[in-house]
Amino acid sequence: MHLDRYESVERFLSRAGPFLAAREAEHNLLLGISSSLQRDPQAYEAPPYLATVSEGNQVVAAVLRTPPFNMVLSEMDKPAALQPVLDDLRGRPLPGVVGPPAAVRGFADGWVAMVGGAWEVVLKERIFQLTDVIAPRPADGTPRLAIHGDRSLIEEWLVAFGSEALNDVDSERIRLGLDDWERGGGRRFWLWEAAGRPVSMVAAWGETPNGIRIGPVYTPPSDRGNGFASNLTAWVSRAMLKEGRRFCFLYTDLANPTSNKIYQAIGYVPISDALMVAFTP
Repeated sequence: MHLDRYESVERFLSRAGPFLAAREAEHNLLLGISSSLQRDPQAYEAPPYLATVSEGNQVVAAVLRTPPFNMVLSEMDKPAALQPVLDDLRGRPLPGVVGPPAAVRGFADGWVAMVGGAWEVVLKERIFQLTDVIAPRPADGTPRLAIHGDRSLIEEWLVAFGSEALNDVDSERIRLGLDDWERGGGRRFWLWEAAGRPVSMVAAWGETPNGIRIGPVYTPPSDRGNGFASNLTAWVSRAMLKEGRRFCFLYTDLANPTSNKIYQAIGYVPISDALMVAFTP
């Protein structure tokens, strides 16, 4: 096996694209970040790390990192593909890794064995895919596309979502995401309004060859249980399909059975699981 690194996302996708697109749902995060890099290569504080591992001429793994964020792993057709990645990353700082559970655990064990410290699970997720929307029970209110004047509310809700769903408020990621949104990047936010005020939020971004990722989805605790998030998620998902996409993708927290049930009720089908871990000294 051999590892190849790429200086541009275009060269990375020319090699890794067919491998990633063959399992588009499983690789929607890698593909979505790649599309963001194509649109704005300078969006992050340092050049991205882009690599593939091949056995002969066949790609068996792909990895991507946009500093200062976590490494993202693809599905690993060969478990041994982890070792060339670990070897190539020796000496680089790395806060954590996300991807298929078996690959993430194997990578984390190898990383700790190589550099010391420990790793801990931050989040267990499930990847869902939707091709047709099932209309939920109607809720009071209507959707609208968020505008720049909504930034302070969106930022407040993203902070609350990070604290509640991820047990971590990544202020840098939130700032970068909102800056990208205000520049007219690929990210969009919608708000559900009822009785003249916003009560729920849904985002869509991270385009793939045939789809787009939905989320985060957030409703303040005082407005939950009214069907606002279900109706807004269904509305946004349907709008994305009407724009010509074949799929919508969505991540859920496995520790939140309510959200998993809600999304399946509007047509999202579970595809695979994902794991996020953090490294500690």
